[in-house]
Amino acid sequence: MIGAEGEQLGIMPTVQALDLARAQGLDLVEVAPNARPPVAKMLDYGRFKYEQSKREREGRRRQKGSALHQIKMRPNIGRHDMEAKGRTAARLLRNGDKVKISITFRGREITHRDIGQERIQEMLDTLEQNEVPTIIEKPISTEGRFMSIIVAEDKVKAKAIADAKAAVEAERDETPAEAASEAAS
Repeated sequence: MIGAEGEQLGIMPTVQALDLARAQGLDLVEVAPNARPPVAKMLDYGRFKYEQSKREREGRRRQKGSALHQIKMRPNIGRHDMEAKGRTAARLLRNGDKVKISITFRGREITHRDIGQERIQEMLDTLEQNEVPTIIEKPISTEGRFMSIIVAEDKVKAKAIADAKAAVEAERDETPAEAASEAAS
């Protein structure tokens, strides 16, 4: 038996434990039924359930689900449009979202699926140029008139890139200070 403040009250019969809990205006809750002997705790069950639901709500509020955003293109997309869509995809990936890059074919364009694959590869290269390492979550697949791929940011490589940038910045900050101290000597 465990008391309201967490203190050990020892082993006692269930009836005695219930009487003790009622005397203090608390409930007797079984916390480890499979233990020998079973472990029970005195607590205000209503308050316990309220605090538990409050913790769960707080946990859900802090949790950020990664959304799936779609970037739509055509096989004959212009260079500038491709760069603009690449910057948008890079921003979404940096925010922790997943991106579905899809190519829509119209009419006879469907016979040139290789061009669609080239455009998707160009988009992946654009993301690499924007220093966004990616993981392919779903490889290129064709469904009717659409060719698509789902990518997410590679957190491990992104952290390595950020650490490398920080090291370069720290080194660059140290260099002018050293030059100034040597010039003063």
